Amino acid sequence: MRIFIKIEYDGTAYCGWQIQPNGVSVQQKIENAILLLTGENLSVTGSGRTDSGVHALGQIAHFDTASSIPPNRFASALNQFLPSDIKVVESFKVDDALHARFSAKAKTYRYKLYVSKHPRPLMDRYSARVEFPLDVSAMQTASEKFVGKHDFCCFLASGSVVKDTVREIYSAKVEEVGEEIVFTVRGNGFLYNMVRIMVGTLVKVGLGKISANEIDKILLSGDRKNAGITMPPQGLTLVSVEY
Repeated sequence: MRIFIKIEYDGTAYCGWQIQPNGVSVQQKIENAILLLTGENLSVTGSGRTDSGVHALGQIAHFDTASSIPPNRFASALNQFLPSDIKVVESFKVDDALHARFSAKAKTYRYKLYVSKHPRPLMDRYSARVEFPLDVSAMQTASEKFVGKHDFCCFLASGSVVKDTVREIYSAKVEEVGEEIVFTVRGNGFLYNMVRIMVGTLVKVGLGKISANEIDKILLSGDRKNAGITMPPQGLTLVSVEY
């Protein structure tokens, strides 16, 4: 049977979702937990990769198992073998045709910033620091420019090779939540480092270095050099995946 699991993790200590030779990954920890629980040495397929240091509230993954464990019991059973910074929060049986990656219809990401002259150790774990004040209203106006179907090739990490760089953004907003500035974006898919580069560009708007209207020109240019920097990974969280 095919099992879907919803996973929450703090990505600080990991090299990302996908198994890699240069570090410990979240996928590796999940697969090891399944092996210890069921004795099955199998592969877990995630809805997508999260980079080193990126977090997740609702990463979705699937695996096929011959185990007799009831589907809704996998969450609590696997958590016995998982570290405190990775936990399965839900598990359920799905049709064998449903695929964690290819069946996904939309994803929502959140990126958090805070403004401070000095580092804030507790905030630094889940947010990125900006030293100078930001115009949040201008950033919100700029974020709306991302909505719609666009070629986001200039928001793709340099050196990446992707055949299709067109993505559709369903919603995007920037808001102040307490001491933090939060960018939330929902779309049908995202390129490598796309959200972090989008935020780097919004920060340029917030600092007054470019206007909100220049987002249109950046998108049309197709030139990575025209967009902002790639923001640090710890501010990014995969919030949810929709099917």
